[in-house]
Amino acid sequence: MAAVTSTPSRPADPRRWWALGALVASMLTLGFDLTILNVALPTMAAELGADTGQLQWIVDSYVVVFAALMLPAGLLGDRFGRRRMLVAGLGVFLAGSLGGALTDTPELVIAARSLMGLGAALVIPLGLSVLPSMFGEEERGRAVAAVTASMAAGMPLGPLVGGLLLDHYWWGSVFLVNVPMAAVGIAACLFLLPESRDPATPRVDAVSTVLSAGGLAALVFGIIEGPVRGWGSGWVLGSFALSAALLTRLVVRERRATRPMLDLALLGRRVFLFNVLSATLGTLVFSGLLFLLPTYLQEVGGSDAFGTGLRLLPMMAGLMVAARTSTPLVRRYGPRPVVASGLVVLCFAALLGSRTEPDSGYGFTATWLTIAGLGFGLAMVPAMDAALGGIDADEAGSGSALLMTLRQVGGAVGIALLGSLVAGTYTARLDTTGLPGSAADAAGESLSGAHAVAERLGLPALARSADAAYVDGMARVLVVCGIAALVTALLVAVFLPDHRPAKATGTADGDMAGAEADARQ
Repeated sequence: MAAVTSTPSRPADPRRWWALGALVASMLTLGFDLTILNVALPTMAAELGADTGQLQWIVDSYVVVFAALMLPAGLLGDRFGRRRMLVAGLGVFLAGSLGGALTDTPELVIAARSLMGLGAALVIPLGLSVLPSMFGEEERGRAVAAVTASMAAGMPLGPLVGGLLLDHYWWGSVFLVNVPMAAVGIAACLFLLPESRDPATPRVDAVSTVLSAGGLAALVFGIIEGPVRGWGSGWVLGSFALSAALLTRLVVRERRATRPMLDLALLGRRVFLFNVLSATLGTLVFSGLLFLLPTYLQEVGGSDAFGTGLRLLPMMAGLMVAARTSTPLVRRYGPRPVVASGLVVLCFAALLGSRTEPDSGYGFTATWLTIAGLGFGLAMVPAMDAALGGIDADEAGSGSALLMTLRQVGGAVGIALLGSLVAGTYTARLDTTGLPGSAADAAGESLSGAHAVAERLGLPALARSADAAYVDGMARVLVVCGIAALVTALLVAVFLPDHRPAKATGTADGDMAGAEADARQ
């Protein structure tokens, strides 16, 4: 995305702080939405009859659309008016949230989540881009800090808010809570925000947008449908082949473009490449765990929705503590040892978590979740900072856009890949001997389905088998995550140049990458 150009200087508008407050509320809502749905997945599985694959699509549809359209959406705002696109994005997000609250089938929820992803793709890149048109240099730092902090705060608050709503209302309330916040944001943008744009921004490449969206969607489809249709089925192999063809064409097109939307040449620099690899792996693991853990805590551990939100806090707390301490560590030792150490800590936490049993108790889970949070914070925050610090100031916009896009892709693939690994293990190890065909199918679709069948037929052995099968799947996921983290740590330790990142740039896109590093990890 091009660097932000503000409108000509003008007297400070006394309404700017009210506008900032509305932006903060909007960003807080988007921060909620990154995690609030996770605690609702077990409830949605039971009440909507959604199987594991549909639950994966409910989460991934948002991320796939967001990752594919974030960059062109940001360019549209720069070119045609940031306020206009921000209002449009909030309106789309509001409509998707309202639709999600009123639907009653998994397929319609997936459609609503896709619409919300489109809205978020417009809002998140532009939320910080409008600040230079409202605040002078002496106030801009406080404004940026307020917006980024609101996104970061939404992450740990999401499961708590979602759990509180689910304990008192129906599952659709996790969507409906977005509606008034988005409406306030729209009103504030219309009446309080000045318009700003950058006519020099590159044109949106519709072909590249279609290639990226189609390639990513085909990849996720293949990963999610593999355990259901079979990894050798025509649908799955065809989706992987289509994804490879589309993404290869995208890379070729972007490398030949004079002003590409994604500057893939940056990946040829070791500082940028290995820091991006670390941040993307961390996002992949983090997103996958947030998808799997609520089902484990509720169905196996017996927590209610609000209790699940509370039980996820150790990981969030570990992440926030490590994110704060990583800065002085990087200043003293450089990013390479800090990022590599964070990945090793993450590896240890994952392998420790793989020892979880159905009767392990929450104390053991809280221990490895806290250690995992520390690993995430030590690895991802310095990696993001070092990646941007290793490129020139005039490349900060394209560099942060590439970082954000690859991290979103990592999140989508993490949910699809790790969720499919659990689903495959669960189906293979669930003992449905003696069950009628329809009951066996219902039990095999999801853990909540197995519990419902066990309760209806009075079969506690089925519930125990389902719990053990799910925990086995989660253990396999954690082993894979641990090995991947260790391999990445070795690559970072060997190949990442030992350099201290330069002071953060002042571009809106650079700030946005920092916000993403805090809010989405």
